Amino acid sequence: MEKEWWKKAVIYQVYPKSFLDTNGDGIGDIKGIEKKLDYLVKLGIDAIWISPVYLSPQVDNGYDITDYRKIDPMFGDNNDIYHLIDKAHEHGIKIIMDMVANHTSDQSVWFQESRKSKDNFFSDFYVWRDAKEDGSEPNNWGSNFGGSAWEWDQNRKQYYLHYYAKQQPDLNWENPRVRQYIYDMMRFWKAKGVDGWRMDVVTSISKDLHFPDNPNPHGKPYVVGNQNNGPRMHEFIHEMNQEVLKPFSMMSVGESPDSTSQDATLLVDPEREELDMIFTFEHMHVDRAQGGVNGRWDIQKMNLIKLKKILSSWQINLRDHGWNALYFENHDRARVTSRWGNDKKYRYESATAFATILYGLQGTPFVYQGEEIGMTNPDFEIEDYEDIELLDNYHELVLEQKTISKEDFLKAARKISRDNARTPMQWSGTDNAGFTTGDPWFKLNPNYKEVNVEADCQKDTSVFKYYQTLIKLRHECRILTEGSYELLYPEDPNVFTYKRTLGGKTWLVIVNLSDTQFELSDYLPQGLKKETLVIANYRDRTSTDGLLRPWESLILAIS
Repeated sequence: MEKEWWKKAVIYQVYPKSFLDTNGDGIGDIKGIEKKLDYLVKLGIDAIWISPVYLSPQVDNGYDITDYRKIDPMFGDNNDIYHLIDKAHEHGIKIIMDMVANHTSDQSVWFQESRKSKDNFFSDFYVWRDAKEDGSEPNNWGSNFGGSAWEWDQNRKQYYLHYYAKQQPDLNWENPRVRQYIYDMMRFWKAKGVDGWRMDVVTSISKDLHFPDNPNPHGKPYVVGNQNNGPRMHEFIHEMNQEVLKPFSMMSVGESPDSTSQDATLLVDPEREELDMIFTFEHMHVDRAQGGVNGRWDIQKMNLIKLKKILSSWQINLRDHGWNALYFENHDRARVTSRWGNDKKYRYESATAFATILYGLQGTPFVYQGEEIGMTNPDFEIEDYEDIELLDNYHELVLEQKTISKEDFLKAARKISRDNARTPMQWSGTDNAGFTTGDPWFKLNPNYKEVNVEADCQKDTSVFKYYQTLIKLRHECRILTEGSYELLYPEDPNVFTYKRTLGGKTWLVIVNLSDTQFELSDYLPQGLKKETLVIANYRDRTSTDGLLRPWESLILAIS
């Protein structure tokens, strides 16, 4: 079981730039993570996933890496991360590093050399293609950040591929040297004590070398698609497993945007020896309008029936064939309390309701910094945002193509923008929320005086204390890690109800995701003989009598 420690674990994601600044420059740093180890021990987590702290121009907040082995001075230096790893281990906390293997920064020496000529050592480290006869791009592939996925390089007189910003050229995994360079980097960090990897868009590493145009029903100049699950993806990931993950017992969780529960087992079935877990995007699209021309910016109300169906399919299809990675928030996802909950009237209840759903499922829960105190989205204006994805999409969709109004784009941004999760961590109600003594790199959420760690931990209705209890249950109760799953009332549009069963024990999870109250008895099994309250987010809940109140959640041991 030590090799599978992650099955009983709860993993905490730190976005270092916004976590804690210890030197007053307004940017969070590695020493800030170390300073809060006691806080994380108190919460009860088992591992920290650290978003990229490598040398980077920060075009995409560190996901554009110049040097995989060097810490960016904005976060400290290599000795700081080595010291953090040692100190975390002393506290019983493992360290998971973020790896971006699909692309690098265009400032990387690999790319700088690659663009010099077509016949040097690094020339084939990236995906280069000639222009069409008219000088245009090789095909209509679009970048996730807007515009074409191809950029002309005057030096080589060729286009290079970039699924993201033009400053993030995609690596050519067809080149075995590229793969060995990546594996050697992973061994370097293992030697420093790193316990595992979160792998950014790892399912994009294999390209369709026929480079076909993407289907274009809306007649757009560039179309995002055909980016994942390429022809050699499984081969490459299995090779990585054999070269690094398996020999060094390193945990792996890969970002897999297009995976469904039906095809996920090809990545996480232990017999295939690829990855331990993957992050799916499927359940995070239940508020995306279908058929819109604006992609993720065409939003609708969250569809709970669809959310239940998707989460349940992952619980059932991965059962005995892999392991789930459970999340609602991360550095790319907005605050769930604001996105799908009621962050004005029922902030505490919403935050704990979504936590109850997640922590009651089989899999490894991931908690994102601030999620454990119910941090919310800020209601920013367009000029307040920093994220390159948002700004490029705003320019393309609102100003150029005019397929969405500024008002509707801003409404969507306030719900789903990545920047909603990147505001500085709210430690206290003092200046700059206790995040920095300087000028913060990014605007604070104005509600930090009410919503912060210090205030939340002093309350009886504390999101933090509720998370502590949930995490303790994850550690102590085998039914949560090993029990079977059964969804109840799948067509109910307001309440998420499911059972976990192990041996002769059954737990019932009931979560109201609405502002409306219902008869609790309507969600209890017929002929119930005995029930024991395991946890509830309304502190006055002592039995199953009465109403299921707005955003109320509870877990019952029943017989």
